[in-house]
Amino acid sequence: MSLFGRVLVANRGEIAVRLCRTLRRLGIVSVAVRTPADAGALHVEVADEVIALHDGGYLDAAAIVEAARRVDADAVHPGYGFLAESPRLAGACAEAGIVFVGPPQDVIALMGDKIAARAAAAAAGLPVLAGVGEPGRSDEQLIAAAAAVGFPLLVKPAAGGGGKGMRVVRHPAALSSELAAARSEALAAFADDSLLLERLVERARHLEVQLLADRHGSVVSLGLRECSLQRRHQKVIEESPPASPVPAEVGAAMERSAVALARGCGYVGAGTVEMIVPVDDLSGWCFLEMNTRLQVEHAVTEAVSGIDLVEWQLRVAAGEPLARPLAPAPPGGHAVEARLYAEDPARGFLPTGGRVLALRLPAGEGIRVDAGVAAGSSVPRDYDPLLAKIIAHGATRSDALERLRQALAGTSVLGMATNLSLLADLLEDPDVRAGRLDTARIERRPPAPSAPAGGQSGASPTDLLAAVALALVGAGGSHARDPWELEDGWRVGVPAWRAIRLRLGEEAFEVRLRGLPGDCELAIGGEPPESAWARWRTGGAHAAEGRFGAGPGSEARPSSGVPPRSPAPPAPPGSLAVAPAARPAGELEVVLGGIGRRYDVAAADGRVWLSLAGRAAAVQLEPLAVQGAAAPPSGEVRSPMPGVVTSTAVPAGERVVAGQLLAVVE
Repeated sequence: MSLFGRVLVANRGEIAVRLCRTLRRLGIVSVAVRTPADAGALHVEVADEVIALHDGGYLDAAAIVEAARRVDADAVHPGYGFLAESPRLAGACAEAGIVFVGPPQDVIALMGDKIAARAAAAAAGLPVLAGVGEPGRSDEQLIAAAAAVGFPLLVKPAAGGGGKGMRVVRHPAALSSELAAARSEALAAFADDSLLLERLVERARHLEVQLLADRHGSVVSLGLRECSLQRRHQKVIEESPPASPVPAEVGAAMERSAVALARGCGYVGAGTVEMIVPVDDLSGWCFLEMNTRLQVEHAVTEAVSGIDLVEWQLRVAAGEPLARPLAPAPPGGHAVEARLYAEDPARGFLPTGGRVLALRLPAGEGIRVDAGVAAGSSVPRDYDPLLAKIIAHGATRSDALERLRQALAGTSVLGMATNLSLLADLLEDPDVRAGRLDTARIERRPPAPSAPAGGQSGASPTDLLAAVALALVGAGGSHARDPWELEDGWRVGVPAWRAIRLRLGEEAFEVRLRGLPGDCELAIGGEPPESAWARWRTGGAHAAEGRFGAGPGSEARPSSGVPPRSPAPPAPPGSLAVAPAARPAGELEVVLGGIGRRYDVAAADGRVWLSLAGRAAAVQLEPLAVQGAAAPPSGEVRSPMPGVVTSTAVPAGERVVAGQLLAVVE
């Protein structure tokens, strides 16, 4: 049975890049879609064809189907997120005679409704959490029924996913306001404000079963994954098999139940059944939900099973039966995945975004990277902040964790704050290394420091400031104003002290230098001078400027409406790719006080970014003399992130006090 000739990839970012990789290996033409915000995105570069959508087009099922028609696509692959669990898209594809790579429309609708999914799971024999899940219940009815559920409890949108609209309620007095907030967010996110209540398991693990099902009635389980390390119901680190052993009879029961649920509802394609498992009683597991799509964490299952899940999604969608076995020799072992996000842990994990000035991604034995960005990529705040997934595979869990730790230490993303340091810290956590995981583990960690200072090799603020000052010496005056204003007099034959003012976090410093980068003295604040030198390293740091290319045969076809483009050569694995306009940029070797370190460096807009051992910091260049006093406060309250105001808590003109709730922003 032949596979498809052309597939429309109805997604963006790292998942679109990953789908294109398998499509190219199978000889299938990949067609990317893009909105105006993604005109220069990496997934646009790696696809064989590209077609433009309007703003918001990723969420427009009709626009996706029309795009598939225009490029004569045989199938639409939705990836995950956006329309991946949309009955509308599956139905629209069926009406247009285009194959939807996923389960049937009615199955997506059934499992997408949390209330209906609970009922289907219970009917298939799966245990479900205590809760109230009848459709159409008002706030008053839910409040009246909450006592039977018990506190603490979880408020969940019936049509929700990805943690949106979920609220933890610990006391009855807070339930009314949390129901109102959850309804508002659910309506904005899913156009459906139906809610259900479920008993909250305080110390729980999140385990899930990966399934594949064909159109001929066969359903197979590909084992368990653990996704217990979460932040605000969003997974951060995942692994397969689970971090700590699950009794064989418990794991087998989970897999049998998941298969029964999929078979009972007529499932087709790749899907995941998720379970909530009390830490102190693994036999007390309960059904959580079923995701009717490929999961973000699918790579860890691929690593330990040897199966390309995207390939089998396509084969099943084309009508092929599941083969026995699916892979000739499963590699086994253990795999761990870390999600790299454009978000700032020091500011409550607010999404960041911006331009990737320089990028170093890891490579090596047992390391896989699914990335959606390259050096020079713009990371818009319009979409999910996932930049890349870094996956490590080893013979044992300890091997995989160590490989992942080293991979993160060799990763640099300069130009925006990321969660890279959080990921590195989690891998050093004794509980994480021992496999003692639960879904609240990250929330129990102390807050991140507001000013990152150095990295695993022990760099201090002094080291960072010295590196920035020495990098600027070699900048060749590329900044708008010359930072090297002479503070002292200059005489023939005597090097002058040159001063620069830098800000690291909330603190400003004056750095003085005398001499040349290869041989100079450097002093910070009132500290005595130290000998220092620096040099830009060669051999790949600047050789990979521009974008990772799409490879041979990546020109757009006339049907896409986009002119052909010439792909750039890919950067060597593990090298530092630098955006063309980022200067000074590259790998800088610095020796200060006799200790040498190598930093990845990039600069733009008066700010210098440095990365050392997987930990980044931003240093701001400031004028030496600040004129005038600070402007008085305006009285405005500005949101710390872009988003939708889902509710306001105060009327105009009301006096407010510090700490008072003003509004909710999604």
